Amino acid sequence: MYQVKPMCGGDVKVDLPTCMYKLANIHERPLGDTCTHEHAPLQNGMVDPSIKALETRQDEIMRKLYELKAAVEGLAKTVTTPNADMDLTVSSSLSSQSASFPVFKGSADLDMLLGKDHGALHDIVINANPAKPPFTLLVLHNLLSQRYRVLSTVHIHSSISSVPPQLLSCLGPRHPDSYARHLFQLGFTLIWKDVPKLQMKFSVQNMSPIEGEASVARFLFKLLAPYPSNAALATLVDDWVDTAFLQLAEGSAKERATVVRALNSALDCDPWLVGCDVSLADVACYCCLLLSGAISSSVPANVQRWLESCENLGYFAPAKVLLQ
Repeated sequence: MYQVKPMCGGDVKVDLPTCMYKLANIHERPLGDTCTHEHAPLQNGMVDPSIKALETRQDEIMRKLYELKAAVEGLAKTVTTPNADMDLTVSSSLSSQSASFPVFKGSADLDMLLGKDHGALHDIVINANPAKPPFTLLVLHNLLSQRYRVLSTVHIHSSISSVPPQLLSCLGPRHPDSYARHLFQLGFTLIWKDVPKLQMKFSVQNMSPIEGEASVARFLFKLLAPYPSNAALATLVDDWVDTAFLQLAEGSAKERATVVRALNSALDCDPWLVGCDVSLADVACYCCLLLSGAISSSVPANVQRWLESCENLGYFAPAKVLLQ
């Protein structure tokens, strides 16, 4: 319908660009080029310092991303814990001392003891009532911290308005590396909460909470040392643990006096309650004596010597701090 004549000749050649922007090559400099450039390589084939700085910065960013990924994985586990709903974070701490104790040495395989965990570390979440602080758990936490790299955290649940200052720092001070969960083996989270009995969970999806300080203490102690292979000795340990929590901690003055006499008789020949090594029986009886207020200068000689031996070990100190 319409015809337009050409406006120019058909022999005109147009040089089309091969790229949108042109940049100087920063990796090499043409021969004879004596001009200086901020991205030009140094002489003798050395890499420009700006390139090295960029690589270093990239490595640092990747390291922080890895740490953030591990922290998010750990936080996701905590959020999915039904009994770990927390309203106020009080303090976090790492207890990773390397000192060894005369009885509990070495490090066990937590995957074998607690099952394979796909998170950054194995989390143990404990709900405790501040009206009855779990002395044995503080002692066992101290022992666990000597054997494993433990990430310790204290929280307050909304059911509790406030707690004494010594309960806020009962697991130690905050560690500067507490944000990096992948550096730890075991997570120990203590939540002060209005609960009738102490509760513990370590596997959110596969277990119901363990209730009672005695049951939780038995569980935690097995992460340190197995029960005696001798059935009679293992039964004796359990008997002392039950006696400590049922009679020393909750019994009458007459019952406590009876237990103190039994302790004196048991310590007549051996330095510890069950054999020649410290066991859960010693931890439970010491903490329950401390809680009941039965420790005084009037205790029998064998019990007094045993109390001094416990305190000389050092890891009973966190329980005594709560009474100050």
